[in-house]
Order: sequence, then C-alpha cells, then structure tokens
Amino acid sequence: MTTITSPASVPASELEEKPLAPPSAEPLDGPVTVHSRVDFATEDRRLVSGIWESETGRSRWEFLTRGEIIHVIAGAMTVHEDGGEPLEVRAGDTAYFPIGWCGTWTVTERLRKVFVVYKP
Repeated sequence: MTTITSPASVPASELEEKPLAPPSAEPLDGPVTVHSRVDFATEDRRLVSGIWESETGRSRWEFLTRGEIIHVIAGAMTVHEDGGEPLEVRAGDTAYFPIGWCGTWTVTERLRKVFVVYKP
C-alpha cells in the first residue's frame, strides 16, 4: 500500500508530545520537548519512519545500534560529531547519521524533520 503525507502541513496537535529522553537522546542543558508520530514501520521495526519536531536545546545522540536519515522540513540545528567539525543543518537539507555516529545536536530554531531509522 502506498502512503502519502505532507509533513510540513501536519499540525503539531497530531503529533505525540513527550520529553526527549534515552534511548533516543540525552538532553544536555535541561528538558527538551519533542513531538512525533510514526507513519511507517516494518513488522520487525528494523525500519521506522515518521515526523519529529523539537523545541530548541542541546542533546547527545549515540547511534550505536541504529542509523538515521533525516530531511529537515523547517528550522535549523548544528550537529557536531565527536572528533569532527560542527555542521549546520537547515530546512531543505538531508542528513545521514550512520550506525556508530556519536555527537551532539543543538536545535537553534524549532526543528521539524522526516526521519527514517534503520537497524541492521
């Protein structure tokens, strides 16, 4: 079955609100509120996709058992991989976080993304 969604036009009220917390990520400077919904998942959940939105804040991400591909719909953040240079990610950008990627995300403008999480 084909599913079509327009992530930019989905109201925040249709996304589940919760605090950012492990196992996804660890907030570093106080609580960070996120909103999300899963639009697709395989039965074994090795592939999961949906919409995710975050308030501003800094958090630690460790993709030790999964990877993630994102496409930013709105907002901006800086991603800083351990040992690497900070990179700005803005609306219209696609970013790849392979299995093994560890670092920080600093959301500087409320961010909305489409995500695809994959597991080996």
